[in-house]
Amino acid sequence: MSLLPPVLLLFLPLSVTALAAQDLDGFLPNGNFEISPRKERLNKTVIVGKHSLPNWTIHGLVEYVSGGPQPGGMFFAVPHGVHAIRLGNDASVSQNITTVRPGALYSLTFSATRTCAQDEVLRVSVPPLAGDLPIQTLYSSTEPDTYAWGFSAFNSTVQVIFHNPGVQEDPRCGPLLDAVAIKELFPPFPTRGNLIKNPSFEEGPHVFKNSTSGVLLPPKQQDSTSPLPGWIIESLKAIRFIDSPHFAVPFGQYAVELVAGRESAIAQVIRTEKNKFYNLTFVVGDARNGCHGSMLVEAFAGNGTVKVPFQSYGKGGFKAASLKFTAVANRTRVTFYSSYYHTKVDGTASLCGPVVDQVRVYPLSKYETI
Repeated sequence: MSLLPPVLLLFLPLSVTALAAQDLDGFLPNGNFEISPRKERLNKTVIVGKHSLPNWTIHGLVEYVSGGPQPGGMFFAVPHGVHAIRLGNDASVSQNITTVRPGALYSLTFSATRTCAQDEVLRVSVPPLAGDLPIQTLYSSTEPDTYAWGFSAFNSTVQVIFHNPGVQEDPRCGPLLDAVAIKELFPPFPTRGNLIKNPSFEEGPHVFKNSTSGVLLPPKQQDSTSPLPGWIIESLKAIRFIDSPHFAVPFGQYAVELVAGRESAIAQVIRTEKNKFYNLTFVVGDARNGCHGSMLVEAFAGNGTVKVPFQSYGKGGFKAASLKFTAVANRTRVTFYSSYYHTKVDGTASLCGPVVDQVRVYPLSKYETI
């Protein structure tokens, strides 16, 4: 638990989920956009006025939309309530957060999906940090994808900005944004019996209770600001952070699912002693989400590599694996990725893949390597 000061909830009705008084883990004020602009501040769906969306500041063409069928035959899925916002050409929304601790690590969790073009991008920033999330790939067919993005606070007040940098022929086209939450993450440390930090992925972003699609961790995240503390998402596509209420998790409450084959990889750099022997152990399984087929997880560490096959029937289960290796330097990169691409058996073409959990690295004596 964090010892952050209470969050002021003066602008939120009692029915709206808000940040808890003793920790920063929940919706931003009006983070689910259920407190609407006043009627006179709406031109049909377009919000009129920079400060007309409660608790948010808007720039450019921002629409306040309801879930369901839309004019022109479109359909907007809003999984966390009734309302969401759509960011038009070069439009943005922002909010100042005054309850962060300088130097602490945080993650934002939010629902985002494209509405028009294949190449839509959502830019997330907490100045001076910024990142572009390509949202053309749809990982879930049942609801909009949920993402997490990590940042370190440089001051006690930070500005969270969601921006559509794209320009489409229809100026209203752009990402649909819903349900923005924040969570303080605590830095994990290796132990004497395990050189891996956050080995079972128990420290991670906020997970929406009513979401069944997990949380996507965007590609190319460094460990210093990763929404999965200790781990680097170094691939071209996202990985999925899954929870035990909705998925099969081998150990604890959380695990990771490698959902995009070799384009979906995680890694961690650990301290080792050159020429010393180590053992890497981990488990591989399936998330009980209809992902089926012959899975193969490859792991690399030091001078060693191992390929772990797993036959998935989409109903859960896991197996243990290990890799003995020799460290070739004082820093060793431990990497996992899935060799194959998988989709769910229900025919929705939703991306899925093997689960990795309970990672451990510990030193061996030379006699144990024989």
